[in-house]
Amino acid sequence: MRRRSLLIAVPAGLATLAACGDGGSDSSKASESASPSAPDASAAPPPKIVDGPLPAITEGVEFGEKPTVAKGSGDPSEDLAVKTVIAGGGKAIAENDFVVAHYLGQVWSTAKVFDNSYDRKAPLAIQLAQGSIIDGWRYGLTGKKAGSRVQMAVPPAWGYGTQGNEQAGIKGTDTLVFVVDVQDTFNAKSSAEGGEAAQDNVDLPKVGTNTDGKAPSIEVPDTKAPTKLASSYIIEGDGEEVGADNSVLVQYKGVLWDGGKEFDSTYERGQLTSFSLQQVVKGWAQGLTGKKVGSRVLIVIPPELGYGDTPPQGSDIKKDSTLVFSVDILAKL
Repeated sequence: MRRRSLLIAVPAGLATLAACGDGGSDSSKASESASPSAPDASAAPPPKIVDGPLPAITEGVEFGEKPTVAKGSGDPSEDLAVKTVIAGGGKAIAENDFVVAHYLGQVWSTAKVFDNSYDRKAPLAIQLAQGSIIDGWRYGLTGKKAGSRVQMAVPPAWGYGTQGNEQAGIKGTDTLVFVVDVQDTFNAKSSAEGGEAAQDNVDLPKVGTNTDGKAPSIEVPDTKAPTKLASSYIIEGDGEEVGADNSVLVQYKGVLWDGGKEFDSTYERGQLTSFSLQQVVKGWAQGLTGKKVGSRVLIVIPPELGYGDTPPQGSDIKKDSTLVFSVDILAKL
């Protein structure tokens, strides 16, 4: 199983997507690494942001390269030190956005690396929201642009607090140094980007092609549900193909074939979600594998690839239901 950062929390709203009985959720297993996950402590007041001091990046100086960072010299600032090392030209990050980024974190006084995503060969997707991430990231990355490399020195007040992080060897007095390569940023209004695909199969639902961040319409035909999985582009993006073992950041909406009633939606919650294709029902995993990032995909899932006769408790999904999803693949993780 791919090693994941402790930053990953159980995504909201995935109760109706989680595969049943496999016991293999990445988010349920502790990692040996640490990362900017929010500690169990009350929020500190907003920091004063200064431009240093910050230790030198001695190797891996290009965006996307794993950096090597020198040990801090002297005492770190008591304020939050933030520097844009490489300025990107992408979208500006706002608080509560999801960022997709590679990062490395180490202790100021020892240069001990306690976590990095470069070795995992998978960027992290995390929401810059209070309670989801340490405040140093939340304040330090807000306003920066996608494509930027940002370096930060985070004092304990905006890191792990006085309790530190024992698992990672971080003491409650440690200032933490991060190098963050921001690949992209997304929010609740993010949508697929690409060319519209033909929807010429009259036996399949028709999905709206709006890209304004609002939930697309799903019109289910008054016909018998297909007995096999159907997966097709509604909007075809031009990003990388999703592999069967990848994680993805998505917007989605799900309705029942019978009656077209909506039973789950990130649009309704106003929050994106991310998950591994190894954690979800087989229909989702098979339907998204091979599809391109940036796409909107229609997936029609027959019962044997969905929930069969064991639907999630408390949901509107009945036994042997055929499920219909519109899925916007925003990023591959």
